[in-house]
Amino acid sequence: MDAIVLLKEDHKTVEKLFKQFEKAGEDARDEKRKIVEQIIHELTTHAYIEEQIFYPMAREEVPETDDHVLESVEEHHVVVWMLSELRKLDPADERYDAKVTVLIENVRHHVEEEEQEWFPQVREAMGRKKLQEIGERMEKAKADAPSDPLELVSAQK
Repeated sequence: MDAIVLLKEDHKTVEKLFKQFEKAGEDARDEKRKIVEQIIHELTTHAYIEEQIFYPMAREEVPETDDHVLESVEEHHVVVWMLSELRKLDPADERYDAKVTVLIENVRHHVEEEEQEWFPQVREAMGRKKLQEIGERMEKAKADAPSDPLELVSAQK
C-alpha cells in the first residue's frame, strides 16, 4: 500500500472513533473509555510510523516540506501528552469529555493540514513506486509501535 493511502486510511479509522465518541451519551462512561483506549492505540501507532519513517523520508526527498514536518512533530507533541493524560483520567472526571474534545479538534486540524497542504507535494515529488516502498515499511513498523504515547520521539521534544 502506498504510504499516503496508508496514512489517510489511519485518519479515516480515527475519525470514525471520534464520531463514535461524539455520539456516545453523556453517561456512557464505559463506552467512552473503550473508544478512547482505541483512539490512544490508533494515534500512537500512527504517530510512530509517521515520525520513524514518513516524516524523515519526506524531509529527505521533498525538502520544501521541511517546515510542515517540523510543525507536524510539534502537533504530535501536544497530542501525545493529551493521550497520556487521558490514559490516566477517569471518564467520570469533569475534564474528561472536554479533554477528548480538544484532542479531536487538534487531530482534525493536523489531518486537514497534512492531507490538503503537503501530502500532495510529497506524492508529486516521490512518485508511486517510492511511496509504495515506504508504505510497506510503515505497515510492518506498526507492529513495533509503543503502547505508551510518551515513548514517541515527539513526546521528548
